[in-house]
Amino acid sequence: MRITASYWFAATKMLLMAHMKPGQGRIKERLFEIIFEADTWGGRTFDVALLLIIGVSVFAVILESVAHLREAYGTWLRVVEWICTALFTVEYALRIYCVAKPWRYLISFFGIVDLLAILPSYLSFFIPNAHELLVIRAVRLLRVFRILKITRYVGESTVLMQALLASRRKIALFLLAVLTLALILGAAMHVIEGPQHGFVDIPTGMYWAIVTLTTVGYGDLSPATPLGRFLACVVMILGYSIIAVPTGIVSVELNRASQESVITCHGCGRQNLLVEANFCPHCGMRL
Repeated sequence: MRITASYWFAATKMLLMAHMKPGQGRIKERLFEIIFEADTWGGRTFDVALLLIIGVSVFAVILESVAHLREAYGTWLRVVEWICTALFTVEYALRIYCVAKPWRYLISFFGIVDLLAILPSYLSFFIPNAHELLVIRAVRLLRVFRILKITRYVGESTVLMQALLASRRKIALFLLAVLTLALILGAAMHVIEGPQHGFVDIPTGMYWAIVTLTTVGYGDLSPATPLGRFLACVVMILGYSIIAVPTGIVSVELNRASQESVITCHGCGRQNLLVEANFCPHCGMRL
């Protein structure tokens, strides 16, 4: 008999609740559904509210970087910043509380992103000397990492991330082939054009080949000999065909990922796991 994902989901809930007090288990279960699941009213409301807070926080960081706005509204911007920091701190603590394996969440990608969302503000308390306060400005710029939190709440990003992960080996092989081609073309242009036309070495030739293959065309280097121009024409035409390769790879995986369902791990909070998976690839907990 085939064991469905819903069976394992129910079994996981029972296992988690067995190690908790009745009231505590219900609270954790409810918090997990609100914070990590987006298919309920509470989850959708939580996601929308958090997206708004992220937007306000990032907008405050942008305004604070403008000198005359910082001088005029610096106090208000700091108030907004600390309100957002407090809300993100509560969210971070709740995420740690409601997952079964907190350390797995803490070292996960989004766990680190969530930490970076609040850490710079608190670091400002530990700068003892006045002349070192200038460092805070640079450290506090890490608050822009909060924008990475948005990808967790956008459903389409789930499908896109799955497609990119599924096609990573093919794309890596494609990039290796492009770099090999750039090396060959760079060496050829160095031999054909030579230093007198700006191709002083092979790395410079590789730079020209990459710029030409990607159809960017800065124009700072250009061949002057007939043979060099002929090779440049070949590279430009080749560039258009090369661009289509990764697009096709990702498109196939994107279509495949859009037809698959995903679930969330109760152990570490990792999202976007395939229903067909039996265990979480991050913490090893049974799904």
